[in-house]
Amino acid sequence: MFKINDNYLKLPGSYLFSTIAKKVAVYTEANPDAKIIRLGIGDVTQPIAPAIIEKLHGAVDEMGHAETFHGYAPDLGYAFLRDTIAKNDYQDRGCDISSDEIFVSDGAKCDCSNIQEIFSLDNKIAVCDPVYPVYVDSNVMAGRAGDYDAATERFTNVIYMPCTAENNFTPELPKETPDLIYLCFPNNPTGAMVSKAELQKWVDYANKVGAIILYDAAYEAYISEKDIPHSIYECEGARTCAIEMRSFSKNAGFTGMRLGFTVIPKDIKSGDVTLHSLWARRHGTKYNGAPYIIQRAGEAVYSPEGKAQLKEQVAYYMKNAKVIYDGLKGAGYTVSGGVNAPYIWLKTPGNMTSWEFFDHLLADANVVGTPGSGFGPSGEGYFRLTAFGTYENTVEAVERIKKL
Repeated sequence: MFKINDNYLKLPGSYLFSTIAKKVAVYTEANPDAKIIRLGIGDVTQPIAPAIIEKLHGAVDEMGHAETFHGYAPDLGYAFLRDTIAKNDYQDRGCDISSDEIFVSDGAKCDCSNIQEIFSLDNKIAVCDPVYPVYVDSNVMAGRAGDYDAATERFTNVIYMPCTAENNFTPELPKETPDLIYLCFPNNPTGAMVSKAELQKWVDYANKVGAIILYDAAYEAYISEKDIPHSIYECEGARTCAIEMRSFSKNAGFTGMRLGFTVIPKDIKSGDVTLHSLWARRHGTKYNGAPYIIQRAGEAVYSPEGKAQLKEQVAYYMKNAKVIYDGLKGAGYTVSGGVNAPYIWLKTPGNMTSWEFFDHLLADANVVGTPGSGFGPSGEGYFRLTAFGTYENTVEAVERIKKL
């Protein structure tokens, strides 16, 4: 008789965004004439930039000729993309990262979820609270998180680092020593960011206690302030303790095309074993590579034309963020974020729970957002709105919320 992985049963409810989709579907069916504005899931709305589309078409044409056809991609990804990433994202910023330390994948979400596979189940993880649900859920599925305590809404073997208004929604070094530390900056969901000096403290701490930092930099393109690191490898010593995940979804609109990468320096070792070699083994065994045409499109992201066009797209979304931030603050809401990230983090009015505010916003304003409690217990009483909608819908959504 077959048996299931009981760890899946420890997960409370369904995945956050699946729950939201189901609630919206039920409301829409009952109210077919309602004009729903979705500012919940962080999906982009602007079309792929022209420079990328041109490269994409060229790559598709190549696939139609025997002499330029491409089958399976190399394990780590095509050299033309890895070399381009290494130069533009790292070496030009003074980071000592080589192209053979870059693993191309189909997105940061998969890598953030799968990276835990190369670590022992005995390792203890530390996460920001609130946090992107994938970090915790993937460790629950693996059997590393312990049991779920409904009273505290926490897993027993996870170190939660509260990110609250009192600490500007940035984590403090944990009192209990972790083995794996998940950090995401610019942060999802709060939009918070840390300075280079603050991030250096985490790198120093990880090297001191022998921990690994799993650094999610999916929103790096939205950083606007100075003295804000675009990569953890800008910090001294990061090559011996940090793994960085990046995405093309938010900076280039690849949510429907799927492309990302993970950087694992060869200096990170457990005894004589490099984590680079373990991830390479895992990558080669379980993954057949992002499509050639998508990797060529990724290369165009770094072209002069691509950079200019994507800078305009980022500015478009950050204009939306300012509309949300200014509009809600002017209406009396307590808001943060929206400066170095495309997310606005707001305190729910009165004593409403985050799910009560979700229902109120959906029913009375026909606007969809994301309840803060879905990101962790410290997210209760807060709500996330995304700036990835169209400008027109964003303006209308803010006006609807202000009228509540």
